[in-house]
Amino acid sequence: MSVTPADRRRIDRAAVGIALYAGAFGATFGAVATGSGVDLGQTMLLSLLMFTGASQFAFVGVVAAGGTAAAAVSAALLLGVRNAFYGIPVSRLVRPRGVRRPLTAHLVIDETTAMAVAERDPAAGRRAFWVTGVLLCALWNLGTLLGALLGRGVDADALGLDVAAPAVFLALLWPQLRERTAPVTAVLGAGVALLLIPVAPPGVPVLAAAAVALALGLARRPAGDEAAS
Repeated sequence: MSVTPADRRRIDRAAVGIALYAGAFGATFGAVATGSGVDLGQTMLLSLLMFTGASQFAFVGVVAAGGTAAAAVSAALLLGVRNAFYGIPVSRLVRPRGVRRPLTAHLVIDETTAMAVAERDPAAGRRAFWVTGVLLCALWNLGTLLGALLGRGVDADALGLDVAAPAVFLALLWPQLRERTAPVTAVLGAGVALLLIPVAPPGVPVLAAAAVALALGLARRPAGDEAAS
C-alpha cells in the first residue's frame, strides 16, 4: 500500500519539526564540546559517526571531567545500547537490504524509531523513518558545526561550560524518571558514582553508574521478552 498525500504531508511536517529541534540541540552539543576542550574535528566526528545525543553528551562529560578516552567511550557505548533494541522493530518494518543496512542502523535512534512504529501502515512507517532520519542527521550535524564554531570563541570557564555537559545530560534523563522503576535506578546509580568519586579515576564513576542502570534494566525485563529474544 502506498502512502497517501495527506499522510506524506503529515509525516513530513512532523519530521521537519523534530529536525529543527535537533539542529538547535546539536548547536548546544557543539558549543559544550568545544568549550570543554574537544577540538572542532573531534566534535564533528562525534556527531557524524556516533549520532546519538545522550551518548555524545556522556562522552564529552567524561572528557571534561578529565577522564580517559577509554572511560568516555565506554560510557557512551553503554548509553547507546538501547539503540540495539530499537533495531529489532525497525528492521522488521524497514527491511533494509545491501548498502541500506549500515545506513539504517546508523539512523536508528529514539526519534526515528518513535516516528516509524507510530504509523499503522508499514509504508507510512518506512517513510517516517527515512524522512526523519535524513533530516535529523543533516540538521544535527549542521547545528553541531555552528555550535562548535561558537564554542571555540568563548571562555568556557567564564560561561560555566565545564558543567554544561553534565547539566544537559541530566535534562535528557529527567523525563525518564516518570517511569515506575526509574527513580530506584537513578538513586542506585548515583550512589555507586558518589562512592567511587573519591577513589576512582575521572570517568570511572560515570561508567559504573551506567553499568548499574544497564544491569537493572536487563534484570527487570519481563520473562516474555526473554522468551521472545
